[in-house]
Amino acid sequence: MVTSKKHKQLRKKKKGTRRKAQLTNVRNRPLRDLTSEALNRYFKDLNGHSPGDLYGLVLSEVEAPLFETVMEHTQGNQSRAAEILGINRATLRKKLKNYYLLD
Repeated sequence: MVTSKKHKQLRKKKKGTRRKAQLTNVRNRPLRDLTSEALNRYFKDLNGHSPGDLYGLVLSEVEAPLFETVMEHTQGNQSRAAEILGINRATLRKKLKNYYLLD
């Protein structure tokens, strides 16, 4: 017979294994697939209502973490970040200000 404590440990181990499998599945999938799934969930959650400014919503949800991550990667070097992103530095600065990522 499995004790309550032992049972909790087994459940926790299974849950951890399941979580690792989910992360591995996400890591091996293209961003476009994950985006498509997220948008399909979004439409489903709307329950038939029409979204407004979906393009702006998606851009803001993707751009902010993109710029934040690239800025961290370049240790705040805007010229390098702009080069990595393929945009000019002035555009980068404007976007950083829009997302309150500029000091």
